[in-house]
Amino acid sequence: MTNNKRKTRSRPKELYRVRNWAAYDTALVNRGALTIWISQEAIEAWQEERKGQDRGRPKEYSDYAIEMTLTLKEVFHLTNRGTEGFLRSIFAMMKIDLFVPDHTTLSRRSKDLRVHLPRGDRSALHLVVDSTGLKVYGEGEWKMRKHGKSKRRTWRKLHLSVNRQSGEIETMLLSEAGVTDGEAAVLMIKEEIDQVIEEYSADGAYDKRKVYKGIKEHSANCQINIPPRKDAHIWQHGNCKAPPHPRDKNLRYIRKHGRHAWKRDSNYHQRSLAETAMFRIKTIFGDHLSTRLLATQSTQAAIRCRALNIMTQQGMPESCLVA
Repeated sequence: MTNNKRKTRSRPKELYRVRNWAAYDTALVNRGALTIWISQEAIEAWQEERKGQDRGRPKEYSDYAIEMTLTLKEVFHLTNRGTEGFLRSIFAMMKIDLFVPDHTTLSRRSKDLRVHLPRGDRSALHLVVDSTGLKVYGEGEWKMRKHGKSKRRTWRKLHLSVNRQSGEIETMLLSEAGVTDGEAAVLMIKEEIDQVIEEYSADGAYDKRKVYKGIKEHSANCQINIPPRKDAHIWQHGNCKAPPHPRDKNLRYIRKHGRHAWKRDSNYHQRSLAETAMFRIKTIFGDHLSTRLLATQSTQAAIRCRALNIMTQQGMPESCLVA
């Protein structure tokens, strides 16, 4: 019996080498250093400052203190009670005369906490955007295969925009599963980004009129790298008085040179850096959210993004292709 299948030669896998391994190794070690997560600035701003016109009793702990405590919880995979005991022991050993927020305070304050993402150099804002799913509660994969889908099974969508140059997360949004990528992208552009966007790259799920409109209203000269779908048509023809539409420009280039050439010439493949950021979040912090309310889940996801930015600032690998 003869085998008629054509044998195809597999392309050899490209090999990369990290050329700054010593510096990157130090950065990986520093991720566990308490001096990074518990800074002198946080200790000095531990208590809430009362302003002259404020009424009522001031908060016992500042937002900065709650933010730092929740960051410790996510980095070291602790519960609220475990975080309370962990921080008390650290303050006792460091002889810091400060009270530690209890687990009830952490749970209550995390509902409306405004988390600030630390960012480095933002001279050029080249964003790569994508989304991923985070599990909340419900049976695992084995029971789902065995007995079918449960009514209690649910998940959230984490939307990220990553700075292509620095690898830092610029904006994030946690939404319910029914929110589309286009809707989340418009919200992040309008409410979170305060700087001109020079380049915006995303996959075909963002090929929506409202996404293009939101980007152009924010940054008129932004280069948009979103692949049109395969059966796409021109949105704005040449006899229109309005300036050329960026989507039509991409579509005409694809029709003339091919989709592969457009991806290569527009650096569209850099969009995979957003997927890299999501992989890092799930690898370091896990793919589950431990809280039940959407407000506290949003804070938990934002704290993870904050911690990941701090880790990124410690140092990232510089890979080069091995000839």
